[in-house]
Amino acid sequence: MKSKFKIKGLDCANCASELERAIQKLDGIESANISFMAQRMEIEYDDTRKEEIMQKVKKIIKKEEPDVTIEEV
Repeated sequence: MKSKFKIKGLDCANCASELERAIQKLDGIESANISFMAQRMEIEYDDTRKEEIMQKVKKIIKKEEPDVTIEEV
């Protein structure tokens, strides 16, 4: 399953790259793409584990970038 998110509060392209790499390492994530310029994130994941995966994604974002919020579009 593929989901798109609007990202708020992301400060730099390097931060986006670090978040992208950390999210790609999660079990169940097939691909992750974060665009700093567009302030968007797109992830492809195992749809049978959506809730578990989204909790892990949010945890990584809060740990790496506490001021960043995501909203599914």
